[in-house]
Amino acid sequence: MSRTFGTYQYVALGNGQAGAWHLAVDPAVAIRAKRIFARAQSTIAGKVEIRATDEVAHDLEWFMSRWPLEPADDASAEQLANGSINHQERERAIGEVLAGTRQRLTLDHEPAKPPREYQQTAVDLLRVSQRLLLTDEMGLGKTYTALLSLNSDTLPAVVVPPTHLVSRWVTELQDAFPHLSYQVGKKTTVPESFENGERPDVIIVPYSRLSGWAHHLQGWAQTVIFDEVQDLRRGTSTNKGTAAAMIAAAADYALGLTATPVYNYGTEVWELFNILDPGRLGSSTEFSREWGGYSFNGHAGVTNPAALGSYLREQGMMLGRTRKEVGRELPKTIKVPTFVESNPEALEAVAGDAAAMARLILSDTSTRQEKFRAAGDLDWKLREATGIAKAPFVAEFVKLLLEAENKLVLFGWHRAVYDIWNNLLRAYRPVMYTGTESTKQKDTAQDAFVNGSSRILIMSLRSGGGVDGLQLATNIAVFGELDWSPQVHEQGIGRVRRDGMGEEPPVAYFLNSAEGSDPAILEVLGVKRNQAEPLISGDGKLLQDSIQDTTRARLLAQYVLSLSTTTSND
Repeated sequence: MSRTFGTYQYVALGNGQAGAWHLAVDPAVAIRAKRIFARAQSTIAGKVEIRATDEVAHDLEWFMSRWPLEPADDASAEQLANGSINHQERERAIGEVLAGTRQRLTLDHEPAKPPREYQQTAVDLLRVSQRLLLTDEMGLGKTYTALLSLNSDTLPAVVVPPTHLVSRWVTELQDAFPHLSYQVGKKTTVPESFENGERPDVIIVPYSRLSGWAHHLQGWAQTVIFDEVQDLRRGTSTNKGTAAAMIAAAADYALGLTATPVYNYGTEVWELFNILDPGRLGSSTEFSREWGGYSFNGHAGVTNPAALGSYLREQGMMLGRTRKEVGRELPKTIKVPTFVESNPEALEAVAGDAAAMARLILSDTSTRQEKFRAAGDLDWKLREATGIAKAPFVAEFVKLLLEAENKLVLFGWHRAVYDIWNNLLRAYRPVMYTGTESTKQKDTAQDAFVNGSSRILIMSLRSGGGVDGLQLATNIAVFGELDWSPQVHEQGIGRVRRDGMGEEPPVAYFLNSAEGSDPAILEVLGVKRNQAEPLISGDGKLLQDSIQDTTRARLLAQYVLSLSTTTSND
């Protein structure tokens, strides 16, 4: 009989959590195990504890081919064998799905509209991988794809969308799968009917109310779907992130939907997977050590986002298709960067405060909390002042555009800037879609813009992700203020670049100031774009769904002047 070097035992943790492997081994073997299994924990000589996953079970079998271990009991031996088999089957199945050779999943109920092949592929991949980040380009039907995953063996399910998209999920669920019952979480408290066992097939709870539902949904939901999952990019440091992690950990299937998984830097991907599939990308320290190493102005990023994206796709953890890849192309966006004037008085008004905050941030004696608060105040004050300084000139530019265009969406961020726009553009009956309005008010504003006489929809940069229908009214987006994230701009463009738009390509005007915060933001946008786009791009390059056009504004002005000349001659 060959020598063994210790024992292994599977220890269940309960409460829907994964168990752990406990190794009691010779000192030399313990050293090797701790080197090989990066997530191993141990403070006692000869004792090693490793979080149990199917992948770890497969790796343990490989480890024991060199250093044989005895099972502490029959149940541990069976757990190890089954886990290793599951991992090998999962890898094989993922390969088949991605290669298009695996038999399609049969649905219990045929949906009202037939799924497209690429949507069925995503469902098949979720079924074999169990955890998936779906990053299909905007407008390819991620909501419907997610609903396709709801089968008898994946129910009950929890859908977690932003508040303004709850009604959209209800509509699509009723249209495609009318046989499924549903309930909307309208409050942060769970209704008595739910606690008493009256539970539907699908619960729709927005992020804003998730923390109040988490303990009731944990262990109940077979499937959890996070719409616009980038809302969880701050991870479990937020209440909604902690609640999302609780529910996902106990679910059989977890699906994240977003066309823009990275708003800022590539390390946000780790936060998303730490909720969807904890441990798959290692600990935060391990991820930063192996994938990180990139830094910009003190922010940690991913050194090679294209390589990280390739790894996630190969492992069946992330799937994203472009419109071109699925044969549903739309015209490329024409992006028009334009510099506008600004009022120096608005910037001078905050110059003293800005300088004081800047000195506080750079001071060696300031506390971390003081610097954090000062940084937030500086960002807000300077960006607001920049928006106010150029607001009248943005309004004039919009008036110029509306000489040639019927309607447009105007993006901003600060209430004081909205007030200036509303006053100067009141002749065009602007309506508001920002963080202040209720869901009903937003729906009313959208209807007035799409179907009514309003020619301008003033929209917050970070409101309305996933909103559909604006493309029926316009193909013009104007960014009167800038966001720090390029993906926020892409989300904005995606609201006018969708199925159902007219034949004309969408046009996005970026109205930049040479003063204030805009120059710094423009520099950061380029850096963040290089973090986000290669990660989700199949070829690891920057996405090419837009065309830069610096002459369009000049041509527009010439067109408007020609109209004026014609009118005066008449």
